[in-house]
Amino acid sequence: MSRKPDTAPLLIACALGIEHLALRSGDRGGADGRVTLLRTGMGPRAAERSVIRALADPEQAGAAVLATGFCAGLAPGMHPGDLVVAEETRDPRGTTPCVGAELLVKELVRSLPGRTVHTGPLTGSDHVVRGQERSHLLATGAIAVDMESAATLHGAVRTGARPVAAVRVVVDAPEHELVRIGTLRGGISAFRVLRAVLPAFFEWHRSLLLPRR
Repeated sequence: MSRKPDTAPLLIACALGIEHLALRSGDRGGADGRVTLLRTGMGPRAAERSVIRALADPEQAGAAVLATGFCAGLAPGMHPGDLVVAEETRDPRGTTPCVGAELLVKELVRSLPGRTVHTGPLTGSDHVVRGQERSHLLATGAIAVDMESAATLHGAVRTGARPVAAVRVVVDAPEHELVRIGTLRGGISAFRVLRAVLPAFFEWHRSLLLPRR
């Protein structure tokens, strides 16, 4: 039996333990339907493998998938704690369009007043991006990079048609390179922002459950 639209689950995927901790300690109120926080492990292969395995569970039938966590900003002027809402994710296999980016921006602005929200393509990498490589990726039109979002969404849509999105918190940027998450002010700021994003995710999910006219 297929899952009714009004009970479609939401799968929120992140890679790192510190990201998972931030999300688990956030406000879980306001969720509609089943919400699963999935820690995929670090890197694109682990992320894709983990999300495909999770979506094979019948309890996740029809699940919307949202990739989140930290990222590296590519554009000058970006700061730790800024938010990135992907219009699409990219990796060498192609592009995955995201659903409801405008709504996510609206809800994040409401949930985190004063925080800057950037929108644009989010590109994937199989390693931590540093230095001049940021400029090369920026020249492709991408505004941020991380190792898991593109692989997570690619794996999600491989298992069937479903809404997907990606929201990341900038943990370092061209003028604010971070060596180790959690040891510098930028990492602490990004952690606090990630703790506060769940209400916006739940509003995005709720919008997917509304009847289409």
